[in-house]
Amino acid sequence: MLSMKNISKTFGSLEVLKDISINVDQGKVVVVIGPSGSGKTTLLRCLNVLEQPDSGAVTIDNQTIDFSQKVTKPAIRELRKQTGMVFQNYNLFPHLTVIENIMEGPVTVQKQEKSTARETAVRLLEKVGLGDKADVYPYQLSGGQQQRVGIARAMAIDPKVMLFDEPTSALDPELIGEVLQVMKDLAKEGMTMVVVTHEMKFAKEVADEVVFMDGGYIVERGAPEEVFERPTQERTKKFLNLLQH
Repeated sequence: MLSMKNISKTFGSLEVLKDISINVDQGKVVVVIGPSGSGKTTLLRCLNVLEQPDSGAVTIDNQTIDFSQKVTKPAIRELRKQTGMVFQNYNLFPHLTVIENIMEGPVTVQKQEKSTARETAVRLLEKVGLGDKADVYPYQLSGGQQQRVGIARAMAIDPKVMLFDEPTSALDPELIGEVLQVMKDLAKEGMTMVVVTHEMKFAKEVADEVVFMDGGYIVERGAPEEVFERPTQERTKKFLNLLQH
């Protein structure tokens, strides 16, 4: 469903991603963990070309972009259509109601009829447990509710893959569970997902594969029980030990 092949990315003289390759099969959940500054967010942003890699190739479904050649805007748009992205800080439009936020992508980008987009938006709000919040504005919601709207908005374009960039890191501890529950439900329904998170319990429960990154490299990858209980690399062991104290 999704693959990154030999992706490298530099910002000025800083090499943030160094020859990264990842494959995600349809319906699988890959969770990316690692210390701050290890390249996790950049990896996600390269997947939907919010950042353009310096080299390598990204494939989602049957759309491929090879970054060693000239990349066109239409090619980026086509690839991006396959992904729904959920950001750390919700990124909702403050001047739009909850339902308008969710309808924005389908109507503006996909040129859907408003009535069709509204039906989808109502269904998705029910799905994330916010059916009664359609006509309120983002400032009237808690952080957890705003993030659930963010998930509904990303789902509204009917993506092949969902990308989550530390979706709970801006939330108070008591609100984290409600967002993770929505993500768990999506995983159960077979949504292909790449999740950057510090929530290790979520990674253990939901991931099919855990990828540990540090310094722009993939240091270790494997099933959650292997990476968490039997890590082979010293760097992974050190990182996990720090989390447990």
